[in-house]
Amino acid sequence: MNMAVDILAANILIVDDQSANVQLLEQLLAGAGYSHVSATMKPEEVCALHRKNAYDLILLDLQMPVMDGFQVMEGLKTSVTDSYLPVIVLTAQPGHKLRALQAGAKDFISKPFDLVEVKTRIHNMLEVRLLYKKLADYNRELEATVAERTAELRESEARFRSLTELASDWYWEQDENGHFTKVSGPVLEMLGLQVESLRGDTHPTLLGGWNETERETLRRTIAERQPFLDYVFCRTGSDGSEQCFQVSGEPMFDRSSRFIGYRGIGVELTGKH
Repeated sequence: MNMAVDILAANILIVDDQSANVQLLEQLLAGAGYSHVSATMKPEEVCALHRKNAYDLILLDLQMPVMDGFQVMEGLKTSVTDSYLPVIVLTAQPGHKLRALQAGAKDFISKPFDLVEVKTRIHNMLEVRLLYKKLADYNRELEATVAERTAELRESEARFRSLTELASDWYWEQDENGHFTKVSGPVLEMLGLQVESLRGDTHPTLLGGWNETERETLRRTIAERQPFLDYVFCRTGSDGSEQCFQVSGEPMFDRSSRFIGYRGIGVELTGKH
């Protein structure tokens, strides 16, 4: 960012009903290197001009016929979406300065003009104004980036859910105490689990017939907070039939690296080749 170049390229409007003042300010600004300066002697046109051209700075005389500077500022407040009013008022009345600032002006220049003061106040005002605009642009870009990333994340989550459903019979999550907090698919019936709720109020109860060696190996893996992939375990029903399942899971941690549970997928292998 080259602030000096941006300042000299700023869009400036002079509003004064005295042609001598307009010419003086135009010459002063041109001599200082400002390249986009325009003027009007009709204050009633200012709001429309600002909506069209979005000036970086308006040099506004307070004492004018038809509309004075205070009325112009009120019109600018209601006719533009930008909450920042880029106005420096021009006044020969010391008592008007405070009122102008209260009305929304950002600074003032006294008449008759002190040329050094005029250039200094205009430069300082434009510097602040351009920084304000760049901040607003950055915030809009940041909001757009956040919205884009959020959409990408939701799309990724949707793909993950879709792939999970296609590749497995169920998805499951448990909290740090081993309570089921989320299941999809008929996992409870498949595994012979009896559980009163999924909110962590009770531990699930397993029906009998499980291979205890296999279960103990899985319990030990979970106790050590280790992931497991395609782990197979089986149970024998009361009629002698055997059911086998294959599960994969990974531990979950919060941002403080605290263990908060497991999540994973599972499939029933019985009858599948």
